[in-house]
Amino acid sequence: MKRWLGKAETALGNHSDRLNAINIFPVADGDTGTNLYLTVRAATRALQESRPEDTVQNDVGAVLATAGQAAMEQARGNSGTLFSVFLCAAAEPLSGHTRLTATLLAAALNRAQIRAWSALSDPVPGTMLSVMEAAARAAAAVDAAQNGNDSNQALGMVLDAAVGAALDAVIRTEAQLDALQAAHVVDAGGVGMLLILDCLRSAVLGGELQNELLDGLHGYDVQDPHIHADLPDDDGVEVMCTVSLSPLDAATLRQRLDELGDSVILSQVDRSPDPEGRYRWRVHAHVLESRPALEMIRTLGQPTDVSVSELAMPRDPDPLVADAQSFDARGLEARSLDG
Repeated sequence: MKRWLGKAETALGNHSDRLNAINIFPVADGDTGTNLYLTVRAATRALQESRPEDTVQNDVGAVLATAGQAAMEQARGNSGTLFSVFLCAAAEPLSGHTRLTATLLAAALNRAQIRAWSALSDPVPGTMLSVMEAAARAAAAVDAAQNGNDSNQALGMVLDAAVGAALDAVIRTEAQLDALQAAHVVDAGGVGMLLILDCLRSAVLGGELQNELLDGLHGYDVQDPHIHADLPDDDGVEVMCTVSLSPLDAATLRQRLDELGDSVILSQVDRSPDPEGRYRWRVHAHVLESRPALEMIRTLGQPTDVSVSELAMPRDPDPLVADAQSFDARGLEARSLDG
């Protein structure tokens, strides 16, 4: 699992520019590659910096839960937040297990795609959600045909099927969304998810990444332009924060954010409530103005780890430069908003 996330961090860093170039949905802000890279990097660093007592050693689920929580708390954008949800959910069926099997992987992928779909107020096919779902369905079908076979060979077959189905789903995204079809590109988040799944296959089976998977994907060749740069700027801002709420207040918050904007994602950071019955939730939304959204959130709880960024803000395609610029810009605005 540590090898998987390490490979994913490297792969996303290498591909962030091309992922940014075709990022036009839900907004053409050209940051999907950067967001996925920084989110996965948060997960890998959490595992690198964890002490032996922080996780149950050799517990696959515990290791992924540690990585997922760190990713959730530092998630960037729609894509990073959805991958964090995916990672946290995938950890649950693996809890207490010291070895990954075909059946466990199929269960983890299924739990993860269901949780990711449910995290969004208005989930849309033709995005990384469709890629997650296709991979999970293919894994379940192959596992069912193995009749409980827990061999490494069966695990390899499930991984091959998941990656193959993910590729097919990426190709289909272009026809599923009008914006992608008009621009003649596939979905950036979907390609990022395909890379992440191929990194899992590579880490488990010991082989190289299948770079040929990306050959022919519309808009993905290095000579293709940055598609998002030619599209109109999107109005509004992206607001992200963490807040402790009861389930009822969380439902209220989702409803009110849906009224203020879109791309609303609400997901629990941890699975256990505090003494007052509140859970920590990671919140993501696109709204016209940040202040009304944050003031509304404060009527229900005290937001922390607040970040606000312009949807039309120019993005540097280099992840490390983008990280520094994003931190400075978001940190300054968050401090001013928090008073």
